[in-house]
Amino acid sequence: MVIKKRGQVWVETVTYTLIAFIMIGLILSFAKPKIEEAKHKSILEQSAQMLREIDTIIQNVGEESVGNKRKIEMELKEGSLEIKPSENLIIFEMNSRYLYSEPGEKVSEGPISIETVEKGKYNEVKMTLNYSGEYNITQGNSLNGKILSKAPQPYSLYISNKGGTPTKVDIEL
Repeated sequence: MVIKKRGQVWVETVTYTLIAFIMIGLILSFAKPKIEEAKHKSILEQSAQMLREIDTIIQNVGEESVGNKRKIEMELKEGSLEIKPSENLIIFEMNSRYLYSEPGEKVSEGPISIETVEKGKYNEVKMTLNYSGEYNITQGNSLNGKILSKAPQPYSLYISNKGGTPTKVDIEL
């Protein structure tokens, strides 16, 4: 009779443990996407702030005298930042669970144009600074573009006024 009770205790222990694991798994299957969505929302808001800071520095450098140079340090935790001198654009792109703006519609948030495109369970969010007609953007004194991807160390960008009409603003790493 003692052996039978001992076996029953082990069966109950294993059963309760399995039930607990199933409950934890169910909770995580619902909570993990929401946690990831909140994380992506935070990263996108920080990226928009980073683009506003870059825009402020470009505007300040562009309005001041030729040769003026400023440094900005920026972290890219997710996504990529593309400098497109041929089109005078600076673009931040990220795939995100968070729906930052209405899909398919361009939204302006200050100097930033934001577009969200639905792609399955993730959305592609594109934030753009457009300097066409205002400044001639170059990267390292050339018209070749540069893509900065996520990195553990912050990037140092040097933004300088090279003069001309329209004002040539050079962005170096």
